[in-house]
Amino acid sequence: MSGQTYDVIVVGVGAHGSAACWRLASRGLRVLGLDRFDIPNTRGSSHGTNRIIRLAYFEHPDYVPLLRRAYELWRETEKAFGEQLLFVTGGVDAGRPDSMIVTGSLRSCSTHNLPHEILSAKELHRRFPGFHLPEDFVAVYQPDGGFIACERAIVAHAALAKTAGADIHTQEKIIGWEAKAGGVRVTTERTTYEAGHLILSCGAWIGDYVPQLKNIAVAERQVLAWFEPKKPELFALGKFPISIIQTDNGFPYQFPIWGAPGFKLGVYRHLHETGHPDAISREANVRDEALLRDAVETYFPDAAGRTLAMQTCLFTNVPDAHFVIDRLPNAPQVTVASPCSGHGFKFASVTGEILADLVTQGSAKCDLKLFSLLRFERN
Repeated sequence: MSGQTYDVIVVGVGAHGSAACWRLASRGLRVLGLDRFDIPNTRGSSHGTNRIIRLAYFEHPDYVPLLRRAYELWRETEKAFGEQLLFVTGGVDAGRPDSMIVTGSLRSCSTHNLPHEILSAKELHRRFPGFHLPEDFVAVYQPDGGFIACERAIVAHAALAKTAGADIHTQEKIIGWEAKAGGVRVTTERTTYEAGHLILSCGAWIGDYVPQLKNIAVAERQVLAWFEPKKPELFALGKFPISIIQTDNGFPYQFPIWGAPGFKLGVYRHLHETGHPDAISREANVRDEALLRDAVETYFPDAAGRTLAMQTCLFTNVPDAHFVIDRLPNAPQVTVASPCSGHGFKFASVTGEILADLVTQGSAKCDLKLFSLLRFERN
């Protein structure tokens, strides 16, 4: 049995795939979005109530122009959907003065003339009493930081895509794809579809469908916790910023109270547990809780009440921690979208636009060299 023919098939309707479906359908293309799970779901990388967005990007200054456009497009998505998705709280990057997070954040601020302040640990505590950082730490405060309502953002993009005419199929896993003259053929557990272009945005499963990323894009287990604050007024929305701290034991990141009871905290890369996404445990355990509790008790003791909830999700890491957004060299009708390594969600709005540009125009308005597939061959 054969399915329909489309202009574009998008495999993976998570953060980036849902945005691509909307942008493509709104340009008049016949779009099919396929996801093996529900939309949204708790099996991938885009759940957990909210995700950080920030301009003072310590990872690399080249991300900042993309982020500026992402902010614009998140506001555009909100207007189209009729619901607030982007919440600006201010953002803090903290660590020792010579740490990667502080020097990288300041580099992006300097390169792109971002408004910011450098605060000592004592100054940060006076402004936001919930922070208890070591005396030798400093903080870069950038007022544009905040968070995206992650599940609602995926719902927004998927709903807007459907309104624009896209077909969105859930609970339909793809078995494989093949390039053919003038397009691609995609086989699922139900049927076979054909299209002129294929976008693979399947998150932690990307290595199953892109041979160039097998054993390069590695799934990693991540756990988040919500703690009952002893002084909730210190961590309320409007009173407390999002923040990331570089410590000797990892990178805790945290949010003001919003969307679920409690103070949300994670530690980047958590316990460094990797594997195939189908084999990674999604159950949080006492070891996870101990790691997260140590971080909250050390740096946010007024938030360190009982644990209210824990959730697991997946990061998809590549060696240099940058994204992969590129066409396959031997099949240019196939685009790979893996904005990964634990810091990609905030870019979903602009990634959707980039993917639509690659399909409809053959190129993007921005420079994608940092995200090239070929860099792994060179290394």
